[in-house]
Amino acid sequence: MTDLRIGHGYDVHRLVEGRSLIIGGVNIPSPVGLLGHSDADVLTHAVMDAVVGALGLGDIGKHFPDTDPRFKGANSLVLAAHVFDLMADLGYCIGNIDATVIAQAPKLAPYIAQMRENLARTFCTDIERVNIKATTEEKLGFTGAKEGIASHAVCLLVKN
Repeated sequence: MTDLRIGHGYDVHRLVEGRSLIIGGVNIPSPVGLLGHSDADVLTHAVMDAVVGALGLGDIGKHFPDTDPRFKGANSLVLAAHVFDLMADLGYCIGNIDATVIAQAPKLAPYIAQMRENLARTFCTDIERVNIKATTEEKLGFTGAKEGIASHAVCLLVKN
């Protein structure tokens, strides 16, 4: 029997002035960015949480606490590379990743291909195994009011 693991991740960050908007490792032109201890890359954080969850290793807050100055302003793709190492050390690889970014603005479609490439490279998998979608919430809730951006991600891990 093949050893499969499924994980789910969720992340949310508030939009503020004076910060870069980085999603999936892509710096997106925007008058506002996401507030957080690291670069606040909401998509990468959700994917990382999905992988860590599938491994049964808690959440990314346990591995990269916002109280630790080492992670202040950290590039989330660098943190994701550490999550990849945890996964690989336990003998797993990515079966697939499917993620959704929830943002009223800006439009993310022009950046999705690069986000997929960044995550596929970081998790050492084929780009065909990484799917990213973007949606709005039709001006409802905090994402619809442009107060923040959220992301959900699921992953399937396969034992090597």
